[in-house]
Amino acid sequence: MPHLFSYGTLQKEKVQLETFSRILEGKKDVLKCYQLKMVEITDPEVLRKSEEKFHPIIQYSGNETDKIEGTLFKITPTELQHADDYEVDDYKRIKVTFESGNTGYIYVKR
Repeated sequence: MPHLFSYGTLQKEKVQLETFSRILEGKKDVLKCYQLKMVEITDPEVLRKSEEKFHPIIQYSGNETDKIEGTLFKITPTELQHADDYEVDDYKRIKVTFESGNTGYIYVKR
């Protein structure tokens, strides 16, 4: 079962219910060497689900002191595709290792 790290709107129950049809289970984790930025969302469906015009987005910095806190969720391969559909074109999905030693997917700045 894949892991998906959320540092933004995918942590919201409303977004999870509308994207995955369930509340996800996960644990807090930390991602090092990334910085948090913001991106303006224009996709009407994503705006409706998240109720936020600006979403966080991360990009690699290479600096060990840069950390992003979030939640590492267990999801199914089908749910991973639903997450891909939710994220706008500004994001791309990559696989990384977290501070806990777990691996999983994150969405970063394209």
